[in-house]
Amino acid sequence: MTSPHPASEAVANTDPLVYRTLLESTRAIPWRIDWATMSFSYIGPQIEQLLGWKQSSWLSANDWAQRIHEEDRQKTVDFCIAQSQKGVDHEADYRALTADGDYVWIRDVVHVMRRADGSVEALVGFMFDITERKQAEDKILQLQRELEVLSYRDSLTGVANRRMFDTLYPVEWAKAHATGEPLSLVVIDIDYFKQYNDHYGHVQGDECLRRVAQALDTCASRSRDLCARFGGEEFILLLPATDGDAARNVAERCRKLLERKEIPHARSGVGRMITVSMGVGTIVPGAHDDRNVFLDRVDRRLYQAKSAGRDRICDSET
Repeated sequence: MTSPHPASEAVANTDPLVYRTLLESTRAIPWRIDWATMSFSYIGPQIEQLLGWKQSSWLSANDWAQRIHEEDRQKTVDFCIAQSQKGVDHEADYRALTADGDYVWIRDVVHVMRRADGSVEALVGFMFDITERKQAEDKILQLQRELEVLSYRDSLTGVANRRMFDTLYPVEWAKAHATGEPLSLVVIDIDYFKQYNDHYGHVQGDECLRRVAQALDTCASRSRDLCARFGGEEFILLLPATDGDAARNVAERCRKLLERKEIPHARSGVGRMITVSMGVGTIVPGAHDDRNVFLDRVDRRLYQAKSAGRDRICDSET
């Protein structure tokens, strides 16, 4: 007969007190709940240092539940009970309340102990403090959200970019089709901008774009309105729930606001200040209408405005 492995024999002969000492010297917090009474038969003393609640105050599973943050409590308790009833080992992340009113992120790793007949005898597990990990994850998520916002923002002018327009335009088109509300677009081009850049230089040209974008963005004043840089010196206003007269008024407001800014343009063919040409269109989308066709129609109106002498608004086909 083979003799027992020395290491196995040493483990078998280890005093239970040694196990407890080992468990209670770790940062993980061991615990045990008797299933029949839903009472704690053991919880590690580390719990007091972590959460501030005395070790002796952990009497029942209800004490555990009541010390979970109210926003996490119900879903965590429901999940853990359901998994335990099925006899499935599981993990749960939640915010545990501290005795002084703060909270700590906990990961509870639960093992279901069964009797020979398969019935649940007890739950045993470890609580781990994962606050630092959660804070790091939250920071990463925040950075991801900030990057996502930046990805929809034109880096030069600060207004929305073409990607943002391409994302929101189909959404607003679908809403207009569903509600029967009008949807308007205003396509805007800075007059003689190439000549501006040639005369003043690209640095001053970039500043001009920023000032024009700021003025146009001010005119897109409602929460669902969008001002986006469409490309180069071209911008677009997306105006949901806006009829033709209101869209024309927005376009006129853009022109007047730019006039008040008095941005010099010594090489303009229509004056001595920066001006814009605009195409305006309004539609209540029907089942057979195409949003790209509509956008192309409004864009053609912009070029009609440019062909007619610039510094004007065109809101109809000629």
